[in-house]
Amino acid sequence: MQLRPLAIAAAVLALAAPLSSCGFDYATERDYTPGSGANNREGVVDVLSAVVVSGADGSGTFVASLSNNDIDEEQTFTGLSAGDGATVEVTEFEPVEISAGGLVNLAEPPAEIVLTGEFGAGDVVPLAVDFGSGERVMLNVPVVSDDSGYWEGLDAS
Repeated sequence: MQLRPLAIAAAVLALAAPLSSCGFDYATERDYTPGSGANNREGVVDVLSAVVVSGADGSGTFVASLSNNDIDEEQTFTGLSAGDGATVEVTEFEPVEISAGGLVNLAEPPAEIVLTGEFGAGDVVPLAVDFGSGERVMLNVPVVSDDSGYWEGLDAS
C-alpha cells in the first residue's frame, strides 16, 4: 500500500514539468497582425499597415495608419525619408496632425505622399518616419500593386 501514494506523487511530478512550461513566449502571446503592411509600435505613435502602393515601377504612394498613444497631447507626422541603402525621394507634404488618442489613416482622404526611386511591386523599401516630437521610426515597408484588392486606386503618383 505504500507504493500507491509514491506512484501517484511520481506521476504528478512527471506531468507537472511539461505543463508548467505553458506561457513562455508562445506565438499566441506575441503581437502579430497578419497583413501586407509593416507595423511599428515602439514609439508614442504606432505606425500600422504601412505600404507603398505602386502603379508603375519607380513610383508609388506611402499609405499607413498612425495611432497616437498619447491621450493628452497631439502629435504631428512631419517627414518621410529613405532608410539605409534605399534610393528613394519623397515629395514635400503638409504635416499631418494626429489628435491626442486619435488615429489618422493616410489613405482617407489621401495624403498623397509620393515616392520615386528604384523600387517596384514586391520589393521592400526601408523608410524613416519622423514626428514633430523628434521621434523617428524605422520600417521595412513592402511595395504593393495598385491594381487589385484593398490598395486599388490609392497610388497618387
